[in-house]
Amino acid sequence: MRNRMLRLWLLFSVFTFSTIIGCASSFQPHPLEEVHFQERSQTRSKGNFRVTAAVLSAEETEAVFGFALYKKGIQPIWLEIENKDDKPTWFLPYSVDPDYFPPLEVTYPYHRTFDDQYNDHIDRYFLKHAMGLYLAPDSIRSGFVFTNLDLGTKSFNVDLVGDDNQAHTFTFFIPVPGLQSDHQDVDFDKLYSANEMISYREADFRKALGDLPCCVTNEDGTKQGGPINIVIVAHGEDLLRVLIRSGWNETATTRTASGSKKEISSDIPQGFRYKPVAPLYYYGRQQDASFRDPRAGGFERNKLRLWLSPMQFEGQEVWLGQISRDYGKQSAGRTLNKLDLDEVRSFLLQSLWYAQGINKYGFVKGTTGAVAPISHPKTTFRGTAYITDGYRVVLWLSEKSVPLSDVEVVDWDSPPER
Repeated sequence: MRNRMLRLWLLFSVFTFSTIIGCASSFQPHPLEEVHFQERSQTRSKGNFRVTAAVLSAEETEAVFGFALYKKGIQPIWLEIENKDDKPTWFLPYSVDPDYFPPLEVTYPYHRTFDDQYNDHIDRYFLKHAMGLYLAPDSIRSGFVFTNLDLGTKSFNVDLVGDDNQAHTFTFFIPVPGLQSDHQDVDFDKLYSANEMISYREADFRKALGDLPCCVTNEDGTKQGGPINIVIVAHGEDLLRVLIRSGWNETATTRTASGSKKEISSDIPQGFRYKPVAPLYYYGRQQDASFRDPRAGGFERNKLRLWLSPMQFEGQEVWLGQISRDYGKQSAGRTLNKLDLDEVRSFLLQSLWYAQGINKYGFVKGTTGAVAPISHPKTTFRGTAYITDGYRVVLWLSEKSVPLSDVEVVDWDSPPER
């Protein structure tokens, strides 16, 4: 019996060792030229520098690196940097993502016990393909930076610093395949005919904003929701970039063929950031675009819904919006929390201001139906109690960064002091 057990143990050990050795060749990433992520690359040039960047999708990442890095919350960005100067310069990966992952930190979770050869193989592969810091004079260097996962539009900077200690910054906004954002389903060019569009001068524009219907509704318009409390004057692309830069996340579409709500894969870390936002209605249609700002708590997440209006001002589009917050729970017949919509409105103003995306802002008084003082709070048809002074903040966004001290305040209406 003892000899039989010994033989079984030896057979098991040999089988296990053979399996490990056999699996050592299972790491078979595809050559870069076989994965066509570079076809979606963007290029920025400035002075003696040229930077090209591409963000890999989940499938491309697994093909290039052999592992499902997205499930670990890791997203590779490919960079190619040309230094046409006669002096060296340095690339700063911190500029791309302050919490970027070093290559050996990426590979460590995939190491195998008792298989140093395999572990060394994947370590060397990741190190070989990582973007280096040093850029020699008159040279081109390429490689990957391993960043934290973002779906939708990926926003990042690439900073280069030379011997003169002067930073050269290149900004990218790159769509990442995989998330179908709700605004991608909207044909904005066909929302209104030319006859429906109205271009306003300042005095008429201010009055038109104050006269807008106060609130969103349910689908058939029979029940009232919260007020429209945001007006944004900006071209659509500038609006998206400022929101992304200030930390807002695009959300998945709810417009499926069956009308059911799409869910984010449970394999995606922090998938709640992109969770579809329930539809509310204005202009007879659900919001054209939705964004989330995930806060630390399980509740208290900010939600922004936007509708493109038929108004134009100073040659730019005018967007109407409602910002609200998932704030605690409500129970039947008893209100547990009152949502202060004015504070949430102020939060949006501050977040875009600190992102240096606002050129100027002001306030306009809405219709009396939007007012809900603390003594008489209102409740939406979904059961959220709220208070508000009924004012709408009007934000003119800027394509270029605007220092905080240069933001102009428009002398329109003034909300009550608190």
